[in-house]
Amino acid sequence: MEKQSTLRGKYIYLEPMEKHHTAGLAEASAPDPALYKWSPVPQGIEEVTKYIQTGIDLRKSGSALPFVIIRVEDSTIIGSTRFWNLERWIWQPGHERYGRVYPDACEIGYTWLTRSAIRTAANTEAKLLLLKLAFEKWEVFRVCLHADSRNIRSCAAIERLGAKFEGILRAHRLAVDIIPRDSARYSIVASEWPEVKVHLVNLCQKYNA
Repeated sequence: MEKQSTLRGKYIYLEPMEKHHTAGLAEASAPDPALYKWSPVPQGIEEVTKYIQTGIDLRKSGSALPFVIIRVEDSTIIGSTRFWNLERWIWQPGHERYGRVYPDACEIGYTWLTRSAIRTAANTEAKLLLLKLAFEKWEVFRVCLHADSRNIRSCAAIERLGAKFEGILRAHRLAVDIIPRDSARYSIVASEWPEVKVHLVNLCQKYNA
């Protein structure tokens, strides 16, 4: 894939995660650790350093694209998000999608925000920017989102975006509390994107108002 670029919105922008973001991410996650009961959010410089290096390594391998979320108003880092599980399907020679560098489906996850950014336009606009790239440039067929089924707040936030609930994946992946977690699975498919886009734009306008 081409070099990862910054995605710019009115309230926030998404900057490719790099080592120079270490202090800002550590500061963003510090105010309220209890907020991240169900999410793998790094605490302190040491954990953030490992978190960033893992993200960079996954980007180099072509399996993820990690971003930091930065508030436009004061250029403050307020959280992080990423594309991952980038799926490249096996197309037969001669098919119009054969040899594509872009993924055919992906997941958005590892999204977290500092306490002050909760209930602002940050999450909605971040998802708008990511989904626009996925559906309009990459032309993916599907974007998935998962949350620990116990995380009612995250599930509600995903539902507000317009994603459709598909079901519960039992013992889907390792939870923050080191047990096999059940994941609530949501998705948006290409045919739904135009309607979801309008919905997200309207939500952002309400927040900005």
